[in-house]
Amino acid sequence: KLFFTDYGNAAKVERCDMDGMNRTWIVDSKIEQPTALALDLVNKYVYWVDIYLDSVEVVDYQGRKRHTIIKGRQVRHLCGLAVFENYLYTVNSDNLSILQVNRYNSTDVQSLARLANAKEIRVYQKRTQTAVRSHACEVDPYGMPGGCSHICLLSSNYKARTCRCRTGFILGSDGRSCK
Repeated sequence: KLFFTDYGNAAKVERCDMDGMNRTWIVDSKIEQPTALALDLVNKYVYWVDIYLDSVEVVDYQGRKRHTIIKGRQVRHLCGLAVFENYLYTVNSDNLSILQVNRYNSTDVQSLARLANAKEIRVYQKRTQTAVRSHACEVDPYGMPGGCSHICLLSSNYKARTCRCRTGFILGSDGRSCK
């Protein structure tokens, strides 16, 4: 799945398959400007920052179990969001500090460091990297990903795929080759 935020005409947090199909709103109320988003892959939770409401909130992958992690001046001007173990990590764009927020106890907020210029944050740790299993977009014996001549996108699960073409090409009737 692909998770993303949108604050165009109607602010929302959404999810879809990797090929863009099955687009679903998972949050569409009491939300104004969702900017940063992070996933808890183990427990299947979606965290987001709303810079208009000065809040960090969470829902499960289906949009249920919504609650506010932290709200108010302490989390004003946040950009970027990462989750690791019991903590959320974010960047305060006003004073360029990295904040650590306990996702289970919102009174536990610490400023870890200041940076010259930062807008995003990521946590890289071996335990957060999911094991890769065989999937529908693996390269075939002819060097084509998933048998697609241009682009292979995973679909509703790791065994299904959709072929797409680069700009200026159209997908052939076989659903794999581009012309």
